[in-house]
Amino acid sequence: MKASRIAAAGTVAGATVLVLSAPAFAHVSVQPEGEAAQGGYAVVDFKVPNERDNASTTKLEVTLPTDHPLASVMPQPVQGWEIKTTRSTLDKPIESHGEKLTEAVTKVTWTATGDGIEPGYFQKFPVSLGALPEDTDQLVFKAVQTYSNKEVVRWIEVPQEGQEEPDTPAPVLELAAADGSGTHDAAASSGSEADDTEAAARTTEAAGDDSGGSTDTTARVLGIVGIVVGAAGVAYGVLAGRRRGSTA
Repeated sequence: MKASRIAAAGTVAGATVLVLSAPAFAHVSVQPEGEAAQGGYAVVDFKVPNERDNASTTKLEVTLPTDHPLASVMPQPVQGWEIKTTRSTLDKPIESHGEKLTEAVTKVTWTATGDGIEPGYFQKFPVSLGALPEDTDQLVFKAVQTYSNKEVVRWIEVPQEGQEEPDTPAPVLELAAADGSGTHDAAASSGSEADDTEAAARTTEAAGDDSGGSTDTTARVLGIVGIVVGAAGVAYGVLAGRRRGSTA
């Protein structure tokens, strides 16, 4: 009896753990494709799992942070989904490529044109973002997920450091530190190597040209020497024949 009670208690405890931990594994999240570095550009994927057994996800709304507005927001087309971007006037203009922008995209909405995300599946929604801010190490994107049965789940709670994850956490994009010696130096190094290679090729070509010129000159000198030697031989033969004729 005691063993069966323990087993039953263990089963209930295990089920409780699964139920309580489910939100931690099945919520709307955002992850970069590669690295999202401060001051750079990145493609990020908003991953949306379907958490219902009797309904499909038919709409996703992602609100971009207004405290760190992004000059460039370009969603990638997703088959079976219609995409809409909403622009808003900024409290403070931002500078991008030497120009001041007073508006920016503050929301991206995906609406299913078909069945949407059915039970047991998830969908990724890629977006190109930039330039990423340099004065923060994370960006919070509040999201709203709508199901085909009209149920709405708001993933808008901001996780706090040192506290347990909320039930409906907002997607958070972690930003890597800016690398000042990254792409620019690599490009410069590549350009330097290319210049060195080109210079070496030119030197080799020049050396080849000089070698060819030296060979031609040598051939000409040898030809002239041969002619002179041949003429001397003929003259010597003529003189020798005359001497023999005089002796006879």
